[in-house]
Amino acid sequence: MSLPPLVEPAAELTVDEVRRYSRHLIIPDVGMDGQKRLKNAKVLVVGAGGLGSPALLYLAAAGVGTLGIIDFDVVDESNLQRQVIHGQSDVGKPKAESARESIEEVNPYTKVVLHKERLDSSNALEVFEGYDLVLDGTDNFATRYLVNDACVLSNIPYVWGSIFRFDGQVSVFWNEYGPNYRDLYPEPPPPGMVPSCAEGGVLGVLCASIGSVMVNEAIKLITGIGDPLVGRLMIFDALEMTWKTVKVRKDPEGEPITELIDYEEFCGAVSEDAQEAAADSTITARELKEKMDSGEDFHLVDVREKNEYEIVSIPGATLIPKGEFLTGEAFSKLPQDKQIVLHCKSGGRSAEALSALKGAGFSDAVHVGGGVLAWVNQVDPSLPTY
Repeated sequence: MSLPPLVEPAAELTVDEVRRYSRHLIIPDVGMDGQKRLKNAKVLVVGAGGLGSPALLYLAAAGVGTLGIIDFDVVDESNLQRQVIHGQSDVGKPKAESARESIEEVNPYTKVVLHKERLDSSNALEVFEGYDLVLDGTDNFATRYLVNDACVLSNIPYVWGSIFRFDGQVSVFWNEYGPNYRDLYPEPPPPGMVPSCAEGGVLGVLCASIGSVMVNEAIKLITGIGDPLVGRLMIFDALEMTWKTVKVRKDPEGEPITELIDYEEFCGAVSEDAQEAAADSTITARELKEKMDSGEDFHLVDVREKNEYEIVSIPGATLIPKGEFLTGEAFSKLPQDKQIVLHCKSGGRSAEALSALKGAGFSDAVHVGGGVLAWVNQVDPSLPTY
């Protein structure tokens, strides 16, 4: 369905702006009026990562007058495979600052507003205030539900994108005119069920494919042209090179959104069973190293996936993926006369595997808090991270 323009047009374009945006101005559907609306638009991008990188660059190039960036993270070398707004010289720099510098190179007429804090329930409504539109390219469910609820309460639309390995999804959620994210996903998946990009990987160029569609939707909303993806979910398969559309409707029995909640608790980053199992059965990376150095006889198990194990591994670890613990297949592969020590990348998956292991009777099993990342930081910084 066509919708009215989201933003009123600015008073005028300068001569330099007319030259810069001439290829937009000669498109009848955009024209001078549409470009003035872009100039007057205030757009907030949540995350300057894989999807935020191309989105920010193309929003700036299109002539969006004010771009807000909320990101508390710093640039890591592993980001550069897909986060094209950052470069080698930006490693260690706050992502928001690095993104601003790139935007200023692309378009000096775009004003950049930085929010270098973690978005949470205490600040979301304040951060969103004054923006016409939000683009959400985050990779965790807690933030996605937070962005959705804050946009509903602020009565503003947002463009949502998601990527994983070779697959991407895009939609527009605007509670005033159609469904919101909770109508598509009423409940978050069980903890550990859906791996993040850091755990499962993502084809770098997929970020450009999905990010550009997100910006396309933003331009349509701002200028009031075309048929935005309100009530539709676009699904992209990069291996098959196919797009398909799924209709999304409001849930007539959906609970109204009246306030922001504790989204970490709502999404349960780690299940209650895993938290309980790990409560008194967690060791540090340094304690693991002490066990090794003292010659203690134990069985170290890496519960990540094979491709992760090939990137970096803790010496002496046997690979048994978490899924085999959840199905019970792993138990027959474990010695009965040794303590089992589990680890993963950061501790979440090994806690889930530990819960299953203790349920099978391995009562003295433990896991390494912080996993491989802690081992690299605390024991052997010469190893790579990912």
